[in-house]
Amino acid sequence: MAEIMGRKEVTGQIGMTWEMVKTPLIVPLLRLAVYICLAMALMLFVERVYMGIVIILVKLFWKKPEDRYKWKPCEEDLEPGSTTYPFVLVQIPMFNEKEVYKISIGAACGLSWPIDRLVIQVLDDSTDPNIKQMVEEECQRWAAKGVNVVYQIRETRGGYKAGALKEGLKRSYVKHCEFVAIFDADFRPEPDFLKRAIPFFRNNPDLALVQARWRFVNADECLLTKMQEMSLNYHFTVEQEVGSATHAFFGFNGTAGVWRIAAINEAGGWKDRTTVEDMDLAVRASLRGWKFVYLGHLQVKSELPSTFKAFRFQQHRWSCGPANLFRKMVMEIVRNKKVKFWKKLYVIYSFFFVRKIIAHMVTFFFYCVVLPLTILIPEVEVPTWGSIYIPSIITILNSVGTPRSIHLLFYWILFENVMSLHRTKATFIGLLEAGRVNEWVVTEKLGDALKNKTNSKTAIKRPRFKIGDRINVLELCFAVFLFICGCCDLLYGKHYYFIYLFLQTISFTITGFGYIGTIVP
Repeated sequence: MAEIMGRKEVTGQIGMTWEMVKTPLIVPLLRLAVYICLAMALMLFVERVYMGIVIILVKLFWKKPEDRYKWKPCEEDLEPGSTTYPFVLVQIPMFNEKEVYKISIGAACGLSWPIDRLVIQVLDDSTDPNIKQMVEEECQRWAAKGVNVVYQIRETRGGYKAGALKEGLKRSYVKHCEFVAIFDADFRPEPDFLKRAIPFFRNNPDLALVQARWRFVNADECLLTKMQEMSLNYHFTVEQEVGSATHAFFGFNGTAGVWRIAAINEAGGWKDRTTVEDMDLAVRASLRGWKFVYLGHLQVKSELPSTFKAFRFQQHRWSCGPANLFRKMVMEIVRNKKVKFWKKLYVIYSFFFVRKIIAHMVTFFFYCVVLPLTILIPEVEVPTWGSIYIPSIITILNSVGTPRSIHLLFYWILFENVMSLHRTKATFIGLLEAGRVNEWVVTEKLGDALKNKTNSKTAIKRPRFKIGDRINVLELCFAVFLFICGCCDLLYGKHYYFIYLFLQTISFTITGFGYIGTIVP
């Protein structure tokens, strides 16, 4: 009896302490968090609406790139022959790319361009001697056919991809090249790629970059690749298009693009101070007055990560790098005198702050943390326009890039909320320059396995993972948290948030056990 009374007394004291702390401290802090999240949601909402309006104007009324720039197709004159074509360097950076090296080298060597005006440079940073030998033999095989392909290695892997690209431009045989086309190891340009991209540089001396769109060969492989396609298609269909049409600026995607080498040199060359060396170069070149053009109709085949582990590493790099670059360059952008005020505002506010920082944070903090906490603390309420209407409109606007996958929109929302956990974490690492700020893990590719699947209709042999490698503790912890909040809302709530919370719990649980890459849509 005394023990029961003691327990009741302890429980009562805990309850009193909680009430004493909740009213003066927890409630005001949570209410402040709601206001901050609503402000961020409004910023993202305005950004998405602005982008939607501009892309409609671009599609309906604005001139296409072929009309905005002086464009003339490459034609070989009978008398001077191929001398009318500029010298072009093609760089293919590689690192242990066993599955895709043949595809990428073959695609580059198959480019329709005068053979005496083209240099293909395979920049191999592989650490596996067997793979290095295979890549070198593949280069020799194409060289025996008369293709000017050079196999290039380094003593160390310093600077990762940026270091390899920088080292490649130092070679003596590159000095006569005017342009450089860059393709990651899983990218496969069509033979006419250069003939469709290079003409934009002619008669446009202030043009530094021609960026092509990515086309994904394995988008239908599983639910994970479907979700990625939806996110990336919005990036290409809207963000890149708007940046190109309004400010002649966007972030270089690191591959499937052609640079004017003079612009690279004037901007200070490749730097490895962040894990987004491509974006770094693009911002620096833009600040020196160079212009970029995005060609949505010029597409290059590529591969999406088909395992959740590979996708997580990729997203860490893509989220951490821009935040770290923003930290390093924001004052440089502000002080720049070569660029107009509106372009600087676009780069700082729209390109960096809203898209690279706010977009990740509001998705995670608002919909995965603050909103569930308001169920446990009912004194704090979230207005309906902030919890339902604004996110619904943002989601619909995000879906315009992939209309064929509109039926997967609800799954995409849940998946993006899960990934916002990692993106937010990576963003803070980049802003604070914490431990994993310079982590670079090469994205795992399947290459030949995908090709064989297409030809033979056999299942892809995926790498086997131990159960310990699959489990992601952070996702499982959030699944438990959201499940508790959902149960509380089901029992005591009045907003029916539990429907969303239970579905989000399932999403966090699936990714927590690492099985998202095995689900076929």
